[in-house]
Amino acid sequence: MPAKPSSAPEVKTLLTGLAFGESPRWHEGRLWVSNWGTQEIIALDPDGQSEVIVRVPTTLPYSIDWLPDGRLLVVSGQERLVLCMEADGSLVTHADLTGLSDHGFNEIVVDGRGAIYVNGGGPMGGEGPAGMVVLITPDGSARQVAGGIAFPNGMAVTPDNTTLIVADSWARRLTAFDIAADGSLSTGRVWADLGDGAPDGICIDAEAAVWYADVPNKRCVRVREGGEVLQTVDFDRGCFACMLGGADGRTLFVTAAEWRGFEHMFDDARTGQVLSIRAPAPGVGWPGR
Repeated sequence: MPAKPSSAPEVKTLLTGLAFGESPRWHEGRLWVSNWGTQEIIALDPDGQSEVIVRVPTTLPYSIDWLPDGRLLVVSGQERLVLCMEADGSLVTHADLTGLSDHGFNEIVVDGRGAIYVNGGGPMGGEGPAGMVVLITPDGSARQVAGGIAFPNGMAVTPDNTTLIVADSWARRLTAFDIAADGSLSTGRVWADLGDGAPDGICIDAEAAVWYADVPNKRCVRVREGGEVLQTVDFDRGCFACMLGGADGRTLFVTAAEWRGFEHMFDDARTGQVLSIRAPAPGVGWPGR
């Protein structure tokens, strides 16, 4: 259980025994989580009851969101595919990204107009910032719409569908792109310089602040554009992602696990947890409710 200083919000533990929880999404009254390393996508009720929704044909990374018609999308990162779950539970290829990069893909967000953004595509530890953002249009075609990202991680779109914010873990900043009518992105600008922060998963709240999860610093941080820190919540293990949800949108769900390096990601340890705290403002934008 994370340490709770007297001034900190109460932290509730909703689920334990995960490998690495990632890509949390609040959808239709439940929290959905990708359990990296186990090939599972899990849905979790507010009272902690969980079920495995589907098993995916990859180990990691895999991230999720939904099409406007309600079908689940899954990024099969190593295979560089975006899969779609059909009514019968089968997973079919929705978009093939193999022609855009020889390297894996990571996070996904679908905005309020149905544009699909997927990031990744850069070599781990390669020279120069080679990460990218790809746009997938309704016909399934894909093209690169942004580049020059050191290590693209969580993404979120503002509620007016005009700005995409990308967590750049290695550059230690949040980068913003203006979204054009056709889904194209402008040249990135620094939305917030995070100092020693290493942002992973992110979400936006109704006061135009961003929450970011931080693995090496074992915390979730709420920041304003420009970098002002509004709130920091410390935990006893690395925080991989966060998502605002719950009945009123003011519950911050956090996926956390002990981090011992990439070489140990497939160990048998199951230190992953889903935790929650009350947040000062409800979630908005995309990934959304």
